[in-house]
Amino acid sequence: MFNPKDVTTKNVPPQGEPGQTPTPQISQEQQVAEQQQVLEAQTTYQEGVASIRDLIAPASLKVTPYHLELNGKFARTLFVFAYPRFLSVGWFSPVINFPAPIDISMYFYQLSSETVLKKLRDKVGQLQADLSIDIEKGAPRDPMKETAIRDAERLRDDLTQGIEHFFQFALYITVYADTKEELDERSEKIEALFGSKLVFTKRALFQSEQGFNSTLPLFNDELMVGFNMNTSPCASTFPFVSSELTSDEGILYGINRHNNSLILFDRFSLQNPNFVVFATSGAGKSYTVKLEILRSLMMGTSVIVIDPEMEYQHLSSAVGGTYINVSLSSDSKINPFDLPRPVAGASESTADILRSAVIVLKGLLRIMIGVEDGQGRKKFTPDEDAILDRALLETYAKKDITPESDLTLAEPPIMSDLVEVLGGLSGAESLAKRLEKYSIGTFSGLLNNPTNIETDNQLVIFSVRDLEDELRPIAIYTIVNYIWNVVRSELKKRILTIDEAWWLMMHEDSAKFIYALVKRCRKYYLGVTTITQDVNDFLGSQYGQAIVNNSALSLLLKQSTSGIDSVTDTFKLTQGERYLLLEAGVGEGLFFAGSKHVAIKVVASYAEDQLITSDPRQLLEIEQAKKEFEEEMSQNP
Repeated sequence: MFNPKDVTTKNVPPQGEPGQTPTPQISQEQQVAEQQQVLEAQTTYQEGVASIRDLIAPASLKVTPYHLELNGKFARTLFVFAYPRFLSVGWFSPVINFPAPIDISMYFYQLSSETVLKKLRDKVGQLQADLSIDIEKGAPRDPMKETAIRDAERLRDDLTQGIEHFFQFALYITVYADTKEELDERSEKIEALFGSKLVFTKRALFQSEQGFNSTLPLFNDELMVGFNMNTSPCASTFPFVSSELTSDEGILYGINRHNNSLILFDRFSLQNPNFVVFATSGAGKSYTVKLEILRSLMMGTSVIVIDPEMEYQHLSSAVGGTYINVSLSSDSKINPFDLPRPVAGASESTADILRSAVIVLKGLLRIMIGVEDGQGRKKFTPDEDAILDRALLETYAKKDITPESDLTLAEPPIMSDLVEVLGGLSGAESLAKRLEKYSIGTFSGLLNNPTNIETDNQLVIFSVRDLEDELRPIAIYTIVNYIWNVVRSELKKRILTIDEAWWLMMHEDSAKFIYALVKRCRKYYLGVTTITQDVNDFLGSQYGQAIVNNSALSLLLKQSTSGIDSVTDTFKLTQGERYLLLEAGVGEGLFFAGSKHVAIKVVASYAEDQLITSDPRQLLEIEQAKKEFEEEMSQNP
C-alpha cells in the first residue's frame, strides 16, 4: 500500500507559469500600515505647499455679532429686504460709485412662471374681493389697492407672453474700514443712499461671517435674504452700464475706452453740428481735428480751416486742397467789404444784407482802431459810432450799393474808400487818421485790396502764421466774415474749423461774431469746430460759455491743473473724469455727443498718421524721404 509519508519532499516551485517568480503573501495589517505611511507622507508634503487659498487668506479673523475683523480691517455686511414700487434705471450707481472699498454680490434665483401666475391670480382675487367689500360698506375708494391690481394684472400679462420672468433677488454689500468708528460712519452713509431711493436695508447682525462669505466671489449665498422681483427692476440694478456712441452713419472718431467699441458719429445728425475741442499743448487736439477733417472729406463734406501755425499745410498738399497764406506781403487778399451773393429763393433782402455788413464792419473797425476802456475792451464814443455808421453806408453808396441794388452786379468798396469818405465828414478826422495805416500805411497790404482768392476746392485752408500778433485777430475776423458770406451764398454741407479760437475771444466784438455764427450756422448746413488750448480765457468769456452751450459735440483731451476747474464746472465732471483728464495720454480724453459722453482714445491708421502728423520729427523724416525719392527719380528718369 502506498503511504504518502514515504515520499521524500523536495523544494518544488508552486504551480504557475514556467520561470515565474512567486508572489509573496502580504497580510492585511501590513497593507493598512503601508497605506497609512503613504497618507502621512502626502499630508506632510501638502503642508509645505502654498496654494492660492493660503496666499489670499487673512492672517487673523475675529467674528463678532456686529462685524468682522480681518487683519486689523473691519467689515460689515448689509442686505436689502424691501424695494419701492418703481426703480429708475441706474438707481444703484451712487452705491457702486461710493468712495470707499465695498464688495457687492447679487444672487438671482429664477422662479417657475406657473407658480408665480397662480400666486398672482390668488392675490388679484383677494384684492378684488376687498374692493367689493369696501364698495358694499360704502367705504371711500382705496387707490393703493387699485394700483396693486393694475400692477399685478400687467405682470400677469407680461409673464404669460414671456416678456418678463420672475426671480428671487438677493443683494448684499460688505463695507470695509480701518476703524470701527469709520465702519459705522460708512455703513450709515450707504444706508442713507439706499434710503434716498426708498430701498430698505438691514445689517447682518449675528451673521457677520455668513454675510462676509456671501459677498466673496464663491457663489455661496449663506444669508438667503431675497425679494421677489421681475426682470425689469432686476435689470435696473445691474451695475455694468456703459454708454455707446455707435451709429450706422458718420465717421470714426475713436475707440470707446469703456468697452472697446467704435465711436461712429455723424455730427450733422444732432440738433446742431458744432464741435468744441479743449486740450493742453501737445495733447493731440490738432491731430484729432485733422483726422476728423480727412475722414469727413472722404464722406463728401467740404472743409474750411483757419490755421494759425501752418499745421495743416501737409494735409492740404496730400489731398490737393487750396492753401491760402494771408499776410502783409502775400498775393492772397480778402476785402472785408465783400457782401454775400443772394441765393435764389432766400428770405434775406438786400437791405438786410447791407445792414448786417455794416454791423460786422463796425465790429472789425472796433478791433482795429477802437480805444480801450478801463476793462480792456475796445470801444467808440457815441459820436464816433454814429459817424462810422453813416460813413459805411455812404462808402457802399459810392459804389452804387444801396438797399435797392442788385448785389450780383455790385463791386464792393475797399478800405481806402472808407478813409476818403471819413475825410469828407465833419468830426471824423480822428477816425480817418487812425485808419490811414490800414489804407496807405504799414498795414495797407492786408485789408486794402479787392478779394482775389477762390474757395471752390473741397478743402480750403487759410494760414495766418506770418502775421504779427497785433494783426491776427483782425485777419481771423475778416477771414471768418468772408467764409460766412461764402456759406450764405451757396448751401452745401460744410465744416469750418477755427484753430486757436482764443485769439477771437480776446476781443468782445470778435467773440460776439463767432457766437452769432455758431448760433446761425445750422440752417446753412455748416458745422463750426472751435479749438483752443487756453481754456480759462475761452471759458472766462460769456460768449465762450455760450459757444460751448450751443455745441452738441465736445472733446476734452488732457487738461492742465490751472484749467481743470473751469472745465469741471462747465461740463459737470465727476472726480473720476477729472482725474482721467489730468492723467490722460496723447489722444485720450472724454467725448461728448448730445446727452451722452464716453472716454475716448483717438486711433489713426498708418497712412492717416503720415498725412496728419504734427510731430516735427516725423515731418522731417517724411520731408527727407520725399527729397531722397525726388533725387532718385531725377537720376533714373
